[in-house]
Amino acid sequence: MDRKRRTLVQALGAGGALSLAGCGGGSSSSAAPPANTPTPSLPDEPDAPDALPGVSFLHGVASGDPLSDRVILWTRVTPDLDSGEDVAVTITVARDLAMLQTVASYTATASAASDYCVKQDATGLQPDHWYYYQFSVGDQVSPVGRTRTFPASETFIDRARFAVVSCSNYPYGFFSVYRAVANHADLDFVLHLGDYLYEYGAGEYGDFPERDPQPPHEMITLADYRQRHAQYKTDEDLQAVHQQFPMIAVWDDHESTDNSYRDGAGNHDPLTEGDWAARKQISQQAYFEWLPIRPREPGNHSVIYRNFAFGDLIDLTMLDTRLEGRDEQLTIPADPGRNDEDRHLISEQQMDFLLNSLSESNSQWRFIGQQVMFAQLNIAEIPSLSERHAQLRGNLSAINMDQWDGYAADRLKILNHIDDNDIDNVVILTGDIHTSWASEIYRNPGTLLGDLFDKALAAEFVTPAVTSPGFPEGVAELAGVVIPVANPHIRYVEAKSRGFILVDVTRQRAQGEFYYAQSIESYDLRGQINTAKTKVVTVKSGDSRIIEDQPLSRPRTLRTAFSHPPVLNTEEVIS
Repeated sequence: MDRKRRTLVQALGAGGALSLAGCGGGSSSSAAPPANTPTPSLPDEPDAPDALPGVSFLHGVASGDPLSDRVILWTRVTPDLDSGEDVAVTITVARDLAMLQTVASYTATASAASDYCVKQDATGLQPDHWYYYQFSVGDQVSPVGRTRTFPASETFIDRARFAVVSCSNYPYGFFSVYRAVANHADLDFVLHLGDYLYEYGAGEYGDFPERDPQPPHEMITLADYRQRHAQYKTDEDLQAVHQQFPMIAVWDDHESTDNSYRDGAGNHDPLTEGDWAARKQISQQAYFEWLPIRPREPGNHSVIYRNFAFGDLIDLTMLDTRLEGRDEQLTIPADPGRNDEDRHLISEQQMDFLLNSLSESNSQWRFIGQQVMFAQLNIAEIPSLSERHAQLRGNLSAINMDQWDGYAADRLKILNHIDDNDIDNVVILTGDIHTSWASEIYRNPGTLLGDLFDKALAAEFVTPAVTSPGFPEGVAELAGVVIPVANPHIRYVEAKSRGFILVDVTRQRAQGEFYYAQSIESYDLRGQINTAKTKVVTVKSGDSRIIEDQPLSRPRTLRTAFSHPPVLNTEEVIS
């Protein structure tokens, strides 16, 4: 168990008995997904022509950072390792799976300087369109990928659907969750909120048979990070997600190393592992090489916060709460230093970026994609002090200083901005903690009264992990009972199961559907959903209070994902 989960579990074990006066929180829905939900399969690959000596496509294809007129296309060419020569690559974009209706063609160079990764910003595309793409080197071709552009920001859009994932540790089991996401036909994109990969060596954090990490030691050098990224990209289930949907991604700590921050990391020893700034730069370089992400400017691998618009329906602001501006985490739960207004989770520049994005957005919904839990998480009631101190402190004993709880002044600044400017329909999407949460966001929910009679300022959905472990057996069940007692703003907790969130957005509501994998240990059960555990939470437009156990959304189309991009068909749409 990494340090964050260990701290939280220990705190619950110590303080849980104090809160067992009753039970609360949400209950899991037993509703099954619609019977006619499609389960598409990827098309069979045609027999490939003879490859050039030493040239192949072993790591699949991917796309990401879609805008209304462009999208990043990615692959990796595997050349003869002994040659070191550049490889000329052709990228083709078409409207059809057969790649006959060509709309664009590009040439690029795969070189050792970028680990033979190829990224092309395909520009001049039409808004709100699905496209297919393929890479080729001579007669050798990659698999065909599918991607899309977003609707232009001024375009009226009445619905969007996307999946939210986080925390995929290769040695903990099969990526069954990724397969389940790939099986959902009707998605516009996939949102990855960090811990795309993990840095640990063999046996240090997971030991599932035949899934040992490569290299077998902790990744430290550029070659290490590149090799680990390459290993992840060979996973067939991860490849299937990348092949079918554009991804918007942001790093958390394990893309560099555990509990990282601006100037160091809990899992970095300068005496044996060198300079932290160099290691951080290396990890960021490898991330930008191996992920379909658009740099803010050429060669800038340090700034990852950015903004996306899906028509006039969604404004999505992506944050970096890990490497860009974070001060070192406090180590003692409820340390008064967490209220220090000079301690920051994000830099002043990034804070201005976020607040301006919230204020300037004309979209129906404002989503914030970020890494660490925003809602207050506490275990014991403490008497209220002054109003100002109560706002910062939350009136409770916070237990995880890695989260926004450890940077209370920054969180309060955001909440005050939302309230002062009458900004509504804010939904925060979070990863990191390997467990599922749905919370209403107030300045100070700790009084159990006060703000709870007032308007919730936002809502937060925290996605479960792809494979990384949640709470141990027994503690997980206890957490679902204990946590909502001291935290009535937390409406749903599931602390053990792996899965993802499907977010279905209309003009009237934003709905989070928590789906859980049947197994991450069985190869044959990859992609299968435990329908008995599915949980649905909803926030209505103009009101961020969470409504539980609503009906599952229905796909906009019944066509399979890959071979037939989802297009609106009134005979198939169910509102």
